Amino acid sequence: MTLDTKIEPAKNLAVDTVGTMAVVVGPSGAGKDTLMNLAARHFAGRPDVHFVRRVITREGDAGNEDHKAVSDADFDAMQHAGAFVVSWEAHGLKYGIPADVARELAQGNLVIANGSRSALHHFQTAFPRLKVINITARREVLAERLMARGRESREDVLKRLERSSLTVQGNYDVADIDNSGTLEEAERAIISVLEKLIGK
Repeated sequence: MTLDTKIEPAKNLAVDTVGTMAVVVGPSGAGKDTLMNLAARHFAGRPDVHFVRRVITREGDAGNEDHKAVSDADFDAMQHAGAFVVSWEAHGLKYGIPADVARELAQGNLVIANGSRSALHHFQTAFPRLKVINITARREVLAERLMARGRESREDVLKRLERSSLTVQGNYDVADIDNSGTLEEAERAIISVLEKLIGK
């Protein structure tokens, strides 16, 4: 998938981080947000597991993700002040991972962030201990889910899926989770991956 992406390099991250950053990526329709929400509920109350609340230039009630909504101007000001360890642009929106995740990592905790495959090389630069969790589904499943949203025509959906890759390109430590089946199966899979990272 080709994205209009501009990514800023890492800032303000402690070099002695000992925790692991798990970044969750995947194509539209794979169920990434849903699985992250289920995982967050599973690990609720765990002081050694931290889910990142991203800063995004969209309305607070838009999407299926709890995020901090800001204007473009406020985002730019935060970025200039070094408020983000990684930031990028995609689909006309700006996304930022707050720099305070460094505190969680310095304490040896597991940090989970919603990311983007196009930004992974900058996540790798910012976080010495990085695990990529790639949520995927069969193309026909993705097509059904995307068409159910009613935002694109069938032709547009199929064209987008033809252009996109379901795999992560590059030299990363990747766990692939196929969410083509039941949600319960995929939920167990992501929880299993995260549990293995705790305390690493």
